[in-house]
Amino acid sequence: MRFRISHHTTYRYAGAASESFMEARLTPATDLRQQLITRSLVTTPEANIHTYADYFGNTVETFSIVHRHRELVLASTSEVATQAWEPPRSSLDFSVSEARQIYRSDRLALFEHLMPSAAIAMSAPINQLANRLLKPGDALGPALLRLNTWIKSEFKYLPGSTRIDTPVTTVLKQRSGVCQDFAQLMIAVLRSAEIPARYVIGYIETETQRLASEAAKAPKLIGASESHAWVEVYLPGGFWWALDPTNDCTVGERHVKVAAGRDYHDSTPTCGVFKGTHTQKLSVAVVMQRM
Repeated sequence: MRFRISHHTTYRYAGAASESFMEARLTPATDLRQQLITRSLVTTPEANIHTYADYFGNTVETFSIVHRHRELVLASTSEVATQAWEPPRSSLDFSVSEARQIYRSDRLALFEHLMPSAAIAMSAPINQLANRLLKPGDALGPALLRLNTWIKSEFKYLPGSTRIDTPVTTVLKQRSGVCQDFAQLMIAVLRSAEIPARYVIGYIETETQRLASEAAKAPKLIGASESHAWVEVYLPGGFWWALDPTNDCTVGERHVKVAAGRDYHDSTPTCGVFKGTHTQKLSVAVVMQRM
């Protein structure tokens, strides 16, 4: 599939900001499942944009505005082609125990994705889940799919029930949340089971973005229109397998990956600082159009 994605972010200040320093992770990735075709970022007021790849390989755009302004607008436009992709069967047939032995041999390279992170803490209840859902003798592929299904069946997708900084332990207790919560919960369980996993943020073609005639042809997908979060699990053989616990599916042609990291801190779409005032209103609008 091919998509045109428009992502507009607007900061309106209560007064005049004298300086703004921003960084954006809004550029879709290119990997085995998708290819970036075109990309542009325009800021208002106009700014010189510098681009680099961060530690996790995400494309980061940075800029500064050093004169007074009451509003800052980021207009990101991308075209992306996606395709279905499945990992080799041989990578999924290892037992959980065999996979752990392979991961231990490459522990230094996988370290960040095996350890707790700022937003994903380990706990006794999480470890108990890992022991119950990812048993040593289980085949790795089916076990990962069962975990994906378990989160979908046990937790309610309920916007507004959590905040961006709600801990994984709270989500586990209240049994509700949004895509970010479910992705980070799944990562916590995987890391407790010594399986490397990373957090992914991107876009998803929800039912509101599709024609009615097309919507009946595929399973319904839920998620926020501004962004969606899912999980990538590292498999023996060097492949990252993308799973979406919010929708209990493997990530397919209707998902567009933008950035990945240990947790949401590493892949925030926009962040920055400014001087002289405070934010009065932040608004985000995303249109994902199938071409």
